[in-house]
Amino acid sequence: MLKQSLFAFGILAANSILAQPKKDYPVQAVNFTAVHFTDNFWLPRMKINHTVTIPASFARCESTGRVKNFEMAAAHSGKFCTTYPFDDTDIYKTIEGASFSLSLFPDKKLEAYIDSLIDKIAKAQEPDGYLYTARTIDPTSPHEWAGPERWVRERELSHELYNAGHLYEAAYAHYYATGKKNLLNIALKNADLVCSVFGPDRRHVAPGHEIVEMGLVKLYRITGKPEYLQTAKFFIEERGHYDKYDAKSKDPWQNGAYWQDEIPVVDQREAVGHAVRAGYLYSAVADVAALTGDEKLLQAIDSIWENVVTKKIYVQGGLGAVPSGERFGDNYELPNATAYNETCAAIAGVYWNYRMFLLHGESKYMDVLEKMLYNGLISGVGLDGKSFFYTNAMQIKNNVSHHSMEPARSGWFECSCCPTNLTRLIPSIPGYVYALKGDAVYVNLFVSGNAAIQVHGKPVTIVQQNNYPWEGALTFTVSPQKSDAFSLLVRIPGWAGNQAIPSDLYTFNDNQNAKVTISINGQPVDYTVEKGYAVIKRTWKKGDVLKVDLPMEVRRVVANEKVKDDQGKVALQRGPLIYCAEWADNNGKAANILLPADASFQASFKPDLLNGVEVLQSDLPVIMVDEKAQTVSTTRKTVTAIPYYAWANRGKGEMMVWFPVKVKDVDIIGN
Repeated sequence: MLKQSLFAFGILAANSILAQPKKDYPVQAVNFTAVHFTDNFWLPRMKINHTVTIPASFARCESTGRVKNFEMAAAHSGKFCTTYPFDDTDIYKTIEGASFSLSLFPDKKLEAYIDSLIDKIAKAQEPDGYLYTARTIDPTSPHEWAGPERWVRERELSHELYNAGHLYEAAYAHYYATGKKNLLNIALKNADLVCSVFGPDRRHVAPGHEIVEMGLVKLYRITGKPEYLQTAKFFIEERGHYDKYDAKSKDPWQNGAYWQDEIPVVDQREAVGHAVRAGYLYSAVADVAALTGDEKLLQAIDSIWENVVTKKIYVQGGLGAVPSGERFGDNYELPNATAYNETCAAIAGVYWNYRMFLLHGESKYMDVLEKMLYNGLISGVGLDGKSFFYTNAMQIKNNVSHHSMEPARSGWFECSCCPTNLTRLIPSIPGYVYALKGDAVYVNLFVSGNAAIQVHGKPVTIVQQNNYPWEGALTFTVSPQKSDAFSLLVRIPGWAGNQAIPSDLYTFNDNQNAKVTISINGQPVDYTVEKGYAVIKRTWKKGDVLKVDLPMEVRRVVANEKVKDDQGKVALQRGPLIYCAEWADNNGKAANILLPADASFQASFKPDLLNGVEVLQSDLPVIMVDEKAQTVSTTRKTVTAIPYYAWANRGKGEMMVWFPVKVKDVDIIGN
């Protein structure tokens, strides 16, 4: 393994094997391998990802023909045997996730299997570096989305550069985890081809599905080759210049908005189009803005983030409201009955928000990242590690459905981008916990474990102990090798105050005055809050104990009045978790629950339920519908709410996030 080599997600570490950019993010992530979890929430998920999700993903890549496509491409014989030309990426993403996982759980058998796949990928690569099985298997009869020649349909359907981007991401992770160059060499050969084909004086295109930009930045960080960064910037700057769109059309495919291609990126101020593509683009824009100092790109990305957080994000962190095209809708268009919320969009949102934090050092970006991570992202994978959601519903009602609704989890999808994307996100989470800026150490996420950090070039160990997200008591034992003066910046989550999200899109309707208390070695300390962080600046000594107590009250969330579907309704939040009611706990139904203003909830931990969860319970009115008599009445029953991420692990049935306050606000259809 490369010692002290790379930061997770393409953030530079100080090591001679990497080029040192002249410009970079003002805040730097702490080395992924320097953070080791010991907790009961994330570590079990990372183990299940290693022992169940990754093997199942590779097995499904084998059984569905994704691996066979590479074998046929190497032989130049056969017929592309899966559905989409981007099916190659399911192998790349799983290799990426498996590589990250090897850093956590060394596994010679898994490492050998990855090498066998890399060998097949190498044999499928054409002599000039081109790698795209949907064409290489039979160039005379390529996939119908591919077009008759290379790159000619890249703007819309071929996904040639999308495949390349995921190859680069996988190569980066594999090199990072193992020190081997077998996949990296394949990626560099392909990237050299891409850079020779595309550029200001060469072929012009705005990639139809972004991610090649992020991947090129990672290769730039490894090699220092300026062409990689230049080409990433070129692809971003190509957007908004295609002259065959119909600017007057409201159809996003006709006007270019579906691909974020309707106007130049520097002029964009609103999140539009396919939500996953958008999230990858915005992540790349942040990368390029950081590495080049491009202020116009920075202004664009800041404005787009504000648009999302003030007008286009669901209460559980989901992105992409519209099933048609998996798109962002209009401002405040956040329907519950037809909510889409692709799992991949939450993953892209995590990548993007972390980069925004690295740009600005503000806690609000980590607040949004945490909301996505603990809710609308891990809801995408079942507790068994091998069942998934492509979309993440906001409500399930008996006898009510639409074509994109998933009331139950699936083992795989014809388009299986979400399961393979989860394999790479889950083991990378330790890289989000800590960050550095000068002599300031940021604590962003609260996960029991230990971290080895360099401050002033000297080692500092931080040990976290907590029972987060169930309890708000946080303990940090700080041990510099020698006494040293530096600042510890502990994120004070917005939800620990009176901020449901960093905007007025969602608010708590019950302002509370519980103060976050902090002590050092048993003595209360005063602290200042800067950009959402409690700043504790002192000369730290070995074994100093910092304690932070976050209030864990049950909060009622209401939506901005412009979100029409949520009027007259409330949602429940405790700590970072959004809650829902599910049929299994509530007499087979959930859509008939009322949540009046005077309702109070008791929280209790159930170790034998859903791998251990904190549930909320209250005596609430539920609606009884007599269809024959055409009457509606209410009765009181004990209602149980569970964390949103845990729903649909006990079979198929009703689920609700937003609860009506009064009978008049209830839609009784399907009850």
